[in-house]
Amino acid sequence: MAKVLKKEMTLLHAMERVVELSRDSKLSKEFFRKAKAEIKLLADSYGITELQAVLFCVCMEKGPRRVDYDDIANHLDLNKIKVLGYASDIDALVRRRLLKYRDVKDEEDFDIPTVVVRMLKHNEVYQLPKLKDLDCPELFEVLEDWFEDLRNDAVSPRELREEIITLFNDNPKIGFVKHVMDLDLDDEDMLLLVLFCHLLVNDNDDDIRFGQIEDIYDSAADFNRAKVELRSGEHWLMKKKLVEHLCEDGIADTTKFRLTANAKRDLLEEMKIVPVENDLAGTLKPSELTPKKMFYPKEVEKQVTELAQLFEDEEFKKIQERMKEKGFRNGFACLFYGSPGTGKTETVYQLARQTGRSIMVVDVPQIKSKWVGDSEKNIKALFDRYREMVKRNKIAPILLFNEADGIIGIRQEGAQRAVEKMENSIQNIILQEMETLDGIMIATTNLQQNLDKAFERRFLYKIKFDKPTAEARACIWHEMIPDVDDSVVNALSEKYDFSGGQIENIARRYSIDTILHGERGNALGILSEYCDSERLDTNDKRKIGF
Repeated sequence: MAKVLKKEMTLLHAMERVVELSRDSKLSKEFFRKAKAEIKLLADSYGITELQAVLFCVCMEKGPRRVDYDDIANHLDLNKIKVLGYASDIDALVRRRLLKYRDVKDEEDFDIPTVVVRMLKHNEVYQLPKLKDLDCPELFEVLEDWFEDLRNDAVSPRELREEIITLFNDNPKIGFVKHVMDLDLDDEDMLLLVLFCHLLVNDNDDDIRFGQIEDIYDSAADFNRAKVELRSGEHWLMKKKLVEHLCEDGIADTTKFRLTANAKRDLLEEMKIVPVENDLAGTLKPSELTPKKMFYPKEVEKQVTELAQLFEDEEFKKIQERMKEKGFRNGFACLFYGSPGTGKTETVYQLARQTGRSIMVVDVPQIKSKWVGDSEKNIKALFDRYREMVKRNKIAPILLFNEADGIIGIRQEGAQRAVEKMENSIQNIILQEMETLDGIMIATTNLQQNLDKAFERRFLYKIKFDKPTAEARACIWHEMIPDVDDSVVNALSEKYDFSGGQIENIARRYSIDTILHGERGNALGILSEYCDSERLDTNDKRKIGF
């Protein structure tokens, strides 16, 4: 921010006059009388005292680089001891960002910041950045400048901690600030956590080494103590699951660190920092789910209706309490299995919509990372995230593993290969998590015959989705293409043993045809043609490929 002076006397003219009159003046009363107008202009413009204005002018004359107390003493014709008595005024100029120490450890030399000089050339006053009523991006912009000052020894770790605490107290509405303050960390740990967040947001650095954190400690002993705790995993930030060792090829590197997925999600939500597992699971809100009428065989309809009643929030919480009282697990794991296109996934969506529950949809193929070790970490992070969602939401969301064949299949006995061990490890983690589940987990699969027996025991509700009967198919045809005659619907439902998903495909093609060509009549012929092309020819035995 800049304040442009529209006076006849410019800042440079005023400084030039003060420099001339102050030379060998010993800061006498006569000097202050002669330079009164110029000193007042500078003091009022920068919001500093008159003595600080004079010292600032001398530093500008002797600088803007490597100014020291000897330079000031020689210019004013004062002994150095007298000038050292102005140290508090120099400190005030540093806090005003008109000066900066070259090394906070001795505070003997100081520079004029480049931005101050540049603005002075244009008769503009350098103003401190706005530090109140910031949004999160503006706050991280301030932190970037302050951590650069720390690297350049222009501010001490203690001073930076104090400034950040003041900054946070002045901006309590920022989510990042609120989360950090709620952690109730001591000042040193708070600064380390803020540094990790700054490096990720401003430098896109998620691989932090000891050399990057050394500057935030007041002494070598404090830094060495922190190193021991970080290496061993005993640091308070690691116990709080905010920071973790970097993992490479399944092995933790105790010299490299990063924010945990939970820390990224909770602390940096406003900055759109997406944890790894967020790429593996999206969230659907009940308001985003489109109502859809479902058609089931009577036995399936009965089971789905029972689940819908169970998932009603009041009933669900009541049953959970009863289960706890009896010493049973209070989570609900459900398996929907059967042929593709029979409505397994859509049933989950409709149950969630009817009962006001969000769905955390897991992208199962993405979980199996090519790097051994990451997959296990991903699956743990997913369940950690789900637990947080359960805590934060009044109504527990549904955790959906869609097309889960790849992770609930039969485990490999005597696994030797790394991939087999990884898959077994993933399955063991899921089995353990199902034991302590406090919510609703639903898995869908097309290959129930490959289901591991350990998983089968842990699914409380198991619903088989068969292809619809001819009667149900007729209802689906009517729902999808309501304008078609009953005779056409009946003929199609009798002739073609299709799932609901296949019927929907054909209905969409028929709708596109109608948009392109209008009503052409002979609906049965057109729809039959689409049905024939939907059903792949199973008699074609030709080989594909080489």
